[in-house]
Amino acid sequence: MSYYISPRFLDKVAVHITKNFLDLPGVRVPLILGIHGHKGEGKSFQCELIFQQMGIEAIQMSAGELESPDAGDPARLIRLRYREAAELIKVRGKMCVLKIDDLDAGAGRFDKGTQYTVNTQLVNGTLMNIADRPTDVQLPGSYDATPLHRVPIIVTGNDFSTLYAPLIRDGRMEKFYWEPNREEKIGIVGGIFEPDKLSPREIEQLVDTFSDRPVDFFSALRSRLYDEQIRQFIDRVGLERVSMRVVNSSDRLPEFKPPDFSLSHLIEFGNSMVQEQEQVYRSRLVEQYNPIRFSISSEDTNAERQSNFENQPSPQPNGHSSPTPPLNREVGRNRREDGRSRESIEWGEVTPGNAKPTFDRLSSEGLQQLQDILQNGYRLALEYADDRHFRMGAWKTYPTISANQAPEVIAEVESFLAERPNDYVRLIAIDPKAKRRVIEKVIQRPGSVTKQNK
Repeated sequence: MSYYISPRFLDKVAVHITKNFLDLPGVRVPLILGIHGHKGEGKSFQCELIFQQMGIEAIQMSAGELESPDAGDPARLIRLRYREAAELIKVRGKMCVLKIDDLDAGAGRFDKGTQYTVNTQLVNGTLMNIADRPTDVQLPGSYDATPLHRVPIIVTGNDFSTLYAPLIRDGRMEKFYWEPNREEKIGIVGGIFEPDKLSPREIEQLVDTFSDRPVDFFSALRSRLYDEQIRQFIDRVGLERVSMRVVNSSDRLPEFKPPDFSLSHLIEFGNSMVQEQEQVYRSRLVEQYNPIRFSISSEDTNAERQSNFENQPSPQPNGHSSPTPPLNREVGRNRREDGRSRESIEWGEVTPGNAKPTFDRLSSEGLQQLQDILQNGYRLALEYADDRHFRMGAWKTYPTISANQAPEVIAEVESFLAERPNDYVRLIAIDPKAKRRVIEKVIQRPGSVTKQNK
């Protein structure tokens, strides 16, 4: 079976690894490549295929190894694995990399309920230290002056904005956002179903039918088709004898003929899997079993975590950046079904004795953006940074904006801007359903207080 490797993915990984093994005069090469994107899109698997094609040996680590009851163990383990990779390069004379899967799950901070332990601090500090001095990585309690071979590090994750900001700055980590487009997904799914003789047209129809599903959905779908034959095998052997037949038996393991891989059959099983997944999201029984906990956590927002860098727009295969997702400005633009105007909904009924409030720090554009954000049901947060931290992309998070009516929200924003006239301030809008940021906009720069047009 020959799996598909995205040329875009291959180019990024191959260039990063090779560049770290070259001596480029006067060029500081980032040691870490961070591959981030949505779950189940094959980030780790694509890396493994590239390692096989390039003949690279990878030293693997996972997020589960980045925490321990003993302070310092995860950081020491990272140094140990790095030195092991450097030794393999020296002994075997070929490329080797250190790969850490799901780094954000082990070292990220998602909200105020996520514990930030000593080990988390030490892991961040260790990775930064290795990125700055890749040939001088020492184990605690010992020192070896012999320079190590430089070992490129590849980390994967879903949301790198949860990580410590200095770790992911450009000098240390090169970022690559992976979201396969339709052509890439067709190629990957075609590789998954290659032994099953599906035509290119059927592969396209299958991908288009489940276009909103990640790559691992199609791999799980192929596995699901064998369930009926395995069920028949269990009935034939007997439930009480299955263990003896497949584990402790002198006979060969049973062989199964290829199931029905027709497009209609695949779509039928795929729809069943989609319904099962959606049922998980619909049930949310944990909210019934833990009402007190969720009544408190519902006030939280993902924007309360420490942000680490100015998120760049999602890169596209052609190298261009996609624009920020547009707000739905059509909803309630002029009048709603109850006949009330948009202005009256946002500011309250305007009467001669109740004029619309005015503000002197937010521009008319900023006011309009705030109103649109609230009208679309997004959640709001503010982040701020002084000049030095702004250049580093290290923002601090202001506590959650508790108000939900436009006048109160804008008054709170105005008050915060007045308190920090010498700081950069940016506005964050978060989609509570998708649990991701949809807008990041700087609304204040030091010494540039914008007056509203009157």
